[in-house]
Amino acid sequence: MSITHAIGRRKTAVARVFFKEGSGNITINGRDFKSYFSTGILQSKVLQPLKLTGTEGAFDIKVNVQGGGITGQAEAIRHAFSRALCLVNAEYRPTLKAEGLLTRDPRMVERKKYGRKKARKRFQFSKR
Repeated sequence: MSITHAIGRRKTAVARVFFKEGSGNITINGRDFKSYFSTGILQSKVLQPLKLTGTEGAFDIKVNVQGGGITGQAEAIRHAFSRALCLVNAEYRPTLKAEGLLTRDPRMVERKKYGRKKARKRFQFSKR
């Protein structure tokens, strides 16, 4: 099998993923997966598409991720994994789509408005 390439995005983070058949090694920016994401929550977030499709340990995965924070990067990688799995096998698509993993999350940080203190965004809305 050749190498499968996919891109995932979340907030300002962009993840490029390269899948090939192998023993299940995951490398992120030249570092081991477990050392890059130290918390279990982020690790499970990244591995969610692989667990859902039952392909955990079936691929060697190389990830290049940049921008954003650690959570945004984890979710960008999850998005890229989901897209790559659909390219590898089209039968995974309904499972991943049902969990909402193929949809790019459009939420971004609201910009700072002028005339407000520090990082204020908007005043709290009140009907009265």
